[in-house]
Amino acid sequence: MLITKQTVADKIAAYLRHEISLADLVDWAEQAVMDGEFADDQASTLSAVISRIGVADVRAFGLTWEDCERLLGQLGYTARVDIVAA
Repeated sequence: MLITKQTVADKIAAYLRHEISLADLVDWAEQAVMDGEFADDQASTLSAVISRIGVADVRAFGLTWEDCERLLGQLGYTARVDIVAA
């Protein structure tokens, strides 16, 4: 499976929307590092971002909102929050 910046941004977005858990995100990242094919022109950035996500389950690293913003920025995306009535 070819992994692109869009693929990673979509995974981070799913995590921020609570569609996947941190454990699921970390599992995906670990699997992507082992088995994924990175788009050639994006390999360096993708490797760095996915590797960071892969250690997010370690207490010393974690994954904060600010971390997600920074990782998305490295991918060329920004995060936006919409507040809606429940």
